[in-house]
Amino acid sequence: MGTTPPVRVLVIDDSALMRQLLSALLSDDPEIEVVGAAADPMAARDQIKALNPDVVTLDIEMPQMDGLTFLSKLMELRPMPVVMCSTLTQAGADATFKALEIGAVDFVAKPTSNVASGMNDLAIELRAKVKGAARARVSARRAEPKRAVVKPTLLGGAANKVIAIGASTGGVEALKEVLIHLPPDTPPILITQHMPPRFTTAFANRLNNECPMTIHEAAHDQPVERGHAYIAPGAHHLELNRRNGRFYCLLHDSPPMSGHRPSVDVLFRSFARIAAPMTIAVILTGMGKDGAEGMLELRQAGATTLGQDEASALIYGMPRVAFERGGVMRQYSLTKMSDAILAACGSAAHAVARV
Repeated sequence: MGTTPPVRVLVIDDSALMRQLLSALLSDDPEIEVVGAAADPMAARDQIKALNPDVVTLDIEMPQMDGLTFLSKLMELRPMPVVMCSTLTQAGADATFKALEIGAVDFVAKPTSNVASGMNDLAIELRAKVKGAARARVSARRAEPKRAVVKPTLLGGAANKVIAIGASTGGVEALKEVLIHLPPDTPPILITQHMPPRFTTAFANRLNNECPMTIHEAAHDQPVERGHAYIAPGAHHLELNRRNGRFYCLLHDSPPMSGHRPSVDVLFRSFARIAAPMTIAVILTGMGKDGAEGMLELRQAGATTLGQDEASALIYGMPRVAFERGGVMRQYSLTKMSDAILAACGSAAHAVARV
């Protein structure tokens, strides 16, 4: 029985120190081979042709051609898995979300001035995301067919419903696809998307500008209301809490669960404890198994549980494990998930699937 060949990676960064650092961290994993490093997109273009890497790590700010422009050309001419290296700034977050929109699979936050303290965590995250990217379904971006605009209000009878959504790699664009097609009076939604601190604020603001619902980065003890969605802040678990007949967001920094904080399992289990019969739970694209156990608990407690199908998932990891363990009642393509949620809410007037 032959061994799986290592993932072949090309590192692109204008900083010689960062090229050396990323190359060293990746090369320490026997399942990864760094086949080259390039200081700018022009050199990278030639190395991609010559070396045919499986995955590229790409800096956003570079000379001659910025990373976003290079990524756009790459996804048009030679689609391949790309992991962005982003700065922990507002500008870095905005550029990162644009890169994911263009077609990047994932991103890692570059180490700050105190590089040594976070080196082990960076190494673990970088290696996992590069190996995950190598398994991603990457293709040239094509214009999506227009979908019918949701009506202003559709859900008169769904006042007692609450919605929980979990996602990881590929979830930034998947969540946007789901939320943008839900009406402004959709039952409250709590969301855990694996993402580092600072990026979740920018992510919530970005979605709020594009979606009919009001999107927040969740705050501790924030009341949960219809027409609003709440995103777990980076490095904090998000749970649903109930007090005096009302729902609230509960945030805490307990140890990671399923390897993550925020964790989808933590979110789902809180719904299973206090609101299972009225819950609609959704698990979207992502690596690993976070959310699978919590979704099974939800289904066993009477919740409606939905999973993204393999054909539409950038990485069919979390939805696959949840489905195979019996937690997912039904699977849907990403473009049909918003309609499936509305149908589960009991809306007779929910939008019809549009693709």
